[in-house]
Amino acid sequence: MSNLSGASTGSSSARSRGRVFGVPKTCHCGEQVMELISNQTTIRIGATFLANDNHTFKWVDEAHLDEIEALKSKTARLEEKLEAVTSERMNEFEKKLFERVEEALAESSSMTKKMVIVVVISCVVMVGFSKLY
Repeated sequence: MSNLSGASTGSSSARSRGRVFGVPKTCHCGEQVMELISNQTTIRIGATFLANDNHTFKWVDEAHLDEIEALKSKTARLEEKLEAVTSERMNEFEKKLFERVEEALAESSSMTKKMVIVVVISCVVMVGFSKLY
């Protein structure tokens, strides 16, 4: 969970330092933030919020939504990195595979040429021997 400050939006507010992003653990003044339950009829009765001596105030559900959005963003960045690394690895693998195939093809082509030469020489020798006898 994070304790970063951002732009002031929404119904939660930190009265002197702007909006607190995510689930705050400590106030900007250094005191611990406590989880409290609303009992006022003017606010959401029974709703949980985080507060500390009027410095920090944040609804818990909003804090969790902030954290979820941050995790979505982080997950998207990690997916992009994973895709880039996977693509890079596949390119390296394909290059090595093509190099090996080309080497095998060159080797087999060389062997085929040698075999053709041996067969041609053998045929010439056989034709030569057949004319002698």
